[in-house]
This record gives sequence, C-alpha cells and structure tokens, in this order.
Amino acid sequence: MDYNKVIDRLIAKQMSDWDVAGANYEALAGAVTRTMSLSEATITLQYNPERRRSSAAAIDKRSLSRRKCFLCTDNQPAKQKAVLWGDHYKIQVNPYPIFKRHLTIADLQHVPQQLSDRVGDMLSLAKALSDFVIFYNGPQCGASAPDHAHFQAGAKGEMPLPDEMAHATTHLLADGDEGFIGYVDSLGRSLFTIETSTQRAAERYALRLLDLLPVPEGAYEPMVNALCWWNKTNRLWHLVIFPRRKHRPACYGEGEGQLLLSPGAVDMGGLWPVPERKDFDILTPETIQSLYDELCMTREDLAPVISGFAQHWENLQPF
Repeated sequence: MDYNKVIDRLIAKQMSDWDVAGANYEALAGAVTRTMSLSEATITLQYNPERRRSSAAAIDKRSLSRRKCFLCTDNQPAKQKAVLWGDHYKIQVNPYPIFKRHLTIADLQHVPQQLSDRVGDMLSLAKALSDFVIFYNGPQCGASAPDHAHFQAGAKGEMPLPDEMAHATTHLLADGDEGFIGYVDSLGRSLFTIETSTQRAAERYALRLLDLLPVPEGAYEPMVNALCWWNKTNRLWHLVIFPRRKHRPACYGEGEGQLLLSPGAVDMGGLWPVPERKDFDILTPETIQSLYDELCMTREDLAPVISGFAQHWENLQPF
C-alpha cells in the first residue's frame, strides 16, 4: 500500500469534512514567520496561537488522571477519522497543525509514551510515510499526552534541520558497512545522528544510545526528542536523537518577562511554533541559543555517553 497517497486522500477529506481542521489549516497557511541564523543552523519562528493548548498543557500525574485522553478513540470528535497502520497504530490529521500536512500517529491502546520499545516502529513509519519526517517527544520533553504512546509526522521541507544534516560536521562514534552513528554540536545544540541502509543497524545504534543516556530519577527513559526520515533517493534511514536535561525553561510562563515556550522535537529541529505574539516579536538568536543551552545536554554532559558508546560497541558482535 502506498501510504503517502492514502494519507493525501485522508487529509483532503478531513479538510473538507471537518470544520475545525479545515479552519486551522487555512489559518496556518497565512501564519507569520521569520528566520534567523544560529551558529551554522537556521531557525524558523512561526506565530501559531493554536499551539497554546500544547505549550500550556499540564502533564503532571494529577492533571493527566483528571482529563480525558484526547488520543483515545472514544474521546475524539466524531469527525476525526483515521487510517490504520500495522496492528497497533492509527494515523490521523492533527487538527492543531504546525506543518501544512501534520499527522498524529497514536497507539490503539492507552499505554505510556516510551521510545525504546518503538524504535523499529518509528523507522518503519518513516519508510512508509516517505513524504514526512516522523518525530517523537519524550514524556518529559514535549509530549502533551505522555500517558498515550504516539508519534507525529510533518511534511518534509518545513523543518530546517533535516536538510542541514547533510553538511553538518559529524564526529563518528561507530560505523560499519550498513551505516554509522555520530555526534554533532555545530548546529547550536547537541545531537546524535544515525544514518544506515538497514533498519536493524539503525535500531541497534539507537537502542545502544538510549541504554547509555542517563535516566532522570523517577522516570523510565532518558529525556529525548527524535526525528526520523527515509531518503528515497539514496535509500537510507536518518534518525536524529536530541538528549535533553530539562523539560521547560526557567522563563516558562505567560507573565511579564516570561515565554510560553515548551520546546519539543519540532523546536529541536529548528522550527519554533510560538503561541504568543509578544514572544514571537522579541525572540532573538541569542534567546534561542540560551534556551537550547538550558534545555539540551552539552558535550561535557555527554562525555561519559560518548566514551561509553565506543567501549560498549567494541564488545558487540558484528551485524
């Protein structure tokens, strides 16, 4: 099945039949944006008032227990339709978009957000939805529904980082006939990049990395965001993992001198949806850099992970 064509039909149908989605995508088409340079990277700011519900989402245990999960089918609008993918997922149009084509890909069951069990699913989705970048927000760094496992997907070409990766300076940690994993810190934030010709190699690199990253006290996985896409031309998987050390910045809020920003995978990818006009107007490259510095692990933080990766990899059997 060509899922790109199936999803094109789903999007077209939802735009005509679902008034909420249609209105929000029409508004997004006229969204104000501006770009800025940051180190060797480009940052795109997008004024997007509808993203307030995500940026301001309460994700503490008490709040989650008191609200109905908006990813569970029984709690969704009757007009919100889905395409099934595999045995466990439904693909739906996100009614509060950041991208001109924005999808939510949720588990059919109400189970917690966790990447380590789903790296293979993420890679398979990237190949099936080759017109999209698949992204993951960890339960403590961007997910507004950490209690329900899900990915999202945005149309290729709107997030700056995927195109920048082709030119980024990469420090190799391990490589082989099927691909490599490397570390990049020249784009204003630390990230690990995996590029492979086989799914098993990408999955193995990613799981080793997740094993080595620190897990915060009381959490069940490292704080990470991830982007994944499939390049049809050279038939390679690309998986980028951003190690985080903090959920929201100290300046988070709606008062004077505060910013209503709760960065997730899309922001890590260089596209910042900003729900407040005052924040959109005052953000500078220096502010964005300070936010990355506060939220993301640094090379110093990651030194044990980088050295540990090489040591662990030497003890593994070849592919």
